[in-house]
Parts: sequence; C-alpha cells; structure tokens
Amino acid sequence: MIIRIARRLYGVAALLSPIRYVKLIKLKKIKPLKLNIGCGKVKYPGWVNIDIEPDADLVIDIRKGLPFRDDSVDYIYCEHLLEHFSYEEGERILREFRRCLQGKGIARIGMPDLDYVVQKYNTDWENQDWLHWPEHEFIKTRGQMINVSFRRWGHKYLYNEEDLRIQLNKARFTNVIRCKLNESSHAELCNLETRKDTKLVMEAEKQ
Repeated sequence: MIIRIARRLYGVAALLSPIRYVKLIKLKKIKPLKLNIGCGKVKYPGWVNIDIEPDADLVIDIRKGLPFRDDSVDYIYCEHLLEHFSYEEGERILREFRRCLQGKGIARIGMPDLDYVVQKYNTDWENQDWLHWPEHEFIKTRGQMINVSFRRWGHKYLYNEEDLRIQLNKARFTNVIRCKLNESSHAELCNLETRKDTKLVMEAEKQ
C-alpha cells in the first residue's frame, strides 16, 4: 500500500537508490522538462536522456515506470523505441508517458513503418540503405529482408500509422497527428530524428 502511494506521488523515484535519487532531483530542475527516452548514443543538450545503458543521464528500465510525478513533464521524445516491446508493453509505456506529461504536453514518437516495409517487400525491396550495411550482406531475398525487419535488433512489434494511432488513443492521448521527419509545430520537437530508417513519426497531446 505504501509503495503504491509513493509511486503515485513520485513515480518510480520513490524506489531509486539514494545516489540516483539525488541525480534525479537535479535533472528535474531542467525547464522545460523534456525526456529523450531510449536515447542510446543520441543525447540532446537540455533534455533528460534516458536509457538502460550506463552512460545515459538517467539509467532505468522504462517497463517499470518513469521516476517523474504526475503532470510534471513538458515533452517526451523517443525514436526506435516502442517496436522493441510487445504490443501490451507498448500500451503500458504510452500510458506512463501520458501520466508524466502535464496538460497540453506532447509526446513525439519516431519508428520504422510497417506499411513501408510491406511496400518495399512488394516492390523495390533491394533499394534500402540498411541492406548495404556490412552486417546485412547475407540478405539475398525479399523474404530474408522482411524477416530481418520483423525479428532482428530486438524488434517485437512493428507499427503502422493505424496501429500507433490506436495505441495512443487507448492511452487517452488526443490530437494525434502524423508528422514529417524533423518537422513539428512545436519548436522543441523539431530536428530530433537522426535515423534514415525512421519512416513513421507521430505526435500526441495530453489534454
């Protein structure tokens, strides 16, 4: 009961080690508060860069929740993150995003696009940059290409626009829109995408 109340008030911050808690307190003073979740090696100045890798600003497993209070975050960004979780985990993660965002807060999500993968399978499947990377020289057929897209790199669920929109609506986001790469009506969310294979970008608002 106490743990549930603490998490409601402080997110998973209530369960962090003292050292990480002190670091988190400093990070929370950044204004506006912007979270770059699943940052990998891409760390943005002025953002709290979150990952499971040890060199991130904040090292956490987001499946266990985010250590931020309700209605405390201005922007959340993630690129090539959700497809690494099951559909059910993805829904829980998006609900956690919404919990942390303040009213009118925005989540921006970039990822591969299932529709694009299927289109390539049915047309010019060999015309993709990533197929020319040295580690993919073994791919000789469109069947190998599509299986790698679904199963490699820890992928668990590839979304198209319809699926991601449904997930965002289930998480009670509103004003869900598809965006062009690196473009946004919010200045803080412009020029964030770094990967050529990011084909689906959507933004959603917490009312």
